[in-house]
Amino acid sequence: MVGMKTDQNARTIVYASSNQQKLREVQALVQEFELLEQSAFSIIQPEESGMSFIENALQKARVASAFSGLPAIGDDSGLEVSALHGAPGLFSARYAGPEGNDQNNVQKLLRNMADMKEESRAARYVCAMAYVSHAQDANPLIALAEWYGKITHKPQGGEGYGYDSIFFLPDQDCTVAQLPFEIKQTLSNRTRALMDLVTQIEQREWR
Repeated sequence: MVGMKTDQNARTIVYASSNQQKLREVQALVQEFELLEQSAFSIIQPEESGMSFIENALQKARVASAFSGLPAIGDDSGLEVSALHGAPGLFSARYAGPEGNDQNNVQKLLRNMADMKEESRAARYVCAMAYVSHAQDANPLIALAEWYGKITHKPQGGEGYGYDSIFFLPDQDCTVAQLPFEIKQTLSNRTRALMDLVTQIEQREWR
């Protein structure tokens, strides 16, 4: 269970993700309502067949709401590299194939960018979140945030997950994997998307 409140009037929302690292991040941020993991409802993840991060986030939210009977938040995110025409993009989590993992994804990306000069290594993290009050909600709330950096030539740092070890932040002079967790929480695209969405939910539900 994530972000549990003792207030009996707190709104309960399902967070549609099985990624424990994402859950850790949102757990540290959300205090406005009781946020439940989708694993509590044996929810089956959709195939993420959307053509955008927003479409995939909305699919996840609707499935989680349909299974649980509760409002839900869906989250879809990824890495886009300008010189690769936005790849790995929607396929960030499975860039190295269906059986791939973070390490394999990182190594494939580094191989594909091995001959690229510094000026061609610009990239951005994207996070889309969608909230539905019920599975057929015709007016979902949407939040989208981006985080800009560039891809390094080799992994640096032991924190984080995904592509954090090769996502360099010029203003911090380090990769995301070298940032303390508390600093990452203040800067990340997921934090900004979630805070935007929480504000929208509060304005709609509790005014």
